[in-house]
Amino acid sequence: MKVDLSQLTTERRNEATMNLDELSVQTAAQLMNQEDQKVASSVAEALPAITQAVQQITTSLKESGRLIYMGAGTSGRLGVLDAAECVPTFGVSPDVVVGLIAGGPQAMTVAVEGAEDSLTLGKEDLQALNLTAKDTVVGIAASGRTPYVIGGLQYANQVGATTVSVSCNLQSKISAEAQTAIEVDCGPEVLTGSTRLKAGTAQKLILNMLSTLAMVGVGKVYNNLMVDVKATNEKLVERAKRIVMEATGVSYEVAERDLTAADMRVKTAIVMAKTGLTAKQADERLERANGFVKKSLEDA
Repeated sequence: MKVDLSQLTTERRNEATMNLDELSVQTAAQLMNQEDQKVASSVAEALPAITQAVQQITTSLKESGRLIYMGAGTSGRLGVLDAAECVPTFGVSPDVVVGLIAGGPQAMTVAVEGAEDSLTLGKEDLQALNLTAKDTVVGIAASGRTPYVIGGLQYANQVGATTVSVSCNLQSKISAEAQTAIEVDCGPEVLTGSTRLKAGTAQKLILNMLSTLAMVGVGKVYNNLMVDVKATNEKLVERAKRIVMEATGVSYEVAERDLTAADMRVKTAIVMAKTGLTAKQADERLERANGFVKKSLEDA
């Protein structure tokens, strides 16, 4: 079946790069850099929709729901990447922020033929996760027309889940399926149709905001410190100590002592250092404050 892509901004030719194959490396790099500078300003225009999406995701997480990304190709890979990075950064379980890519895990490195063209595969992937009305599904597609994403969003709406779309074309098909539509027009790509470039950068910027600000909203951040970081290697252990030091002003030795007593839980160690409480008492305060460090410090 013939698919008309002529109306998609992401498929148009960029007039500034028509002779890309004739340029020096330096000139081509300067040109790419100039084009990339358009991305952030384009994303800025979508901030109202991004704000609404963050609020919706935060509500889902507070109600024990999940943030579920779904996409195909580059879009799917970016969703999987953002989901994976939430685990060490914010200390969430891998089933709290989930990334689905058309074709499954193997599609992270090798394209799976036909997977993104299926209207039913997205639904099936969400059914396998036992999607509920508490969850938020974020469908990502640079073109805004990927059947895998459309089918997934349609099913999510049927279930009563919150739906968000992220596309790099205006008035896209996936926007029509989402309660909140985030649309960014970055203009044609330097390399025609290569949406891993500006479109991919725009999507990454948006996903950064969605996950990071939602995690702020559920108490995973104190000031601008990642206080639920999981110290799973030597670098992160040292980072955890520095976070406690920055948050409380204590010495390296005290931060190390409190972290050890807190079983490497940064939030607990901060409350201990700030109040002189035991680890158990600090945990009790944090529980009463729903995990928010500042609220726990206000707890009489």
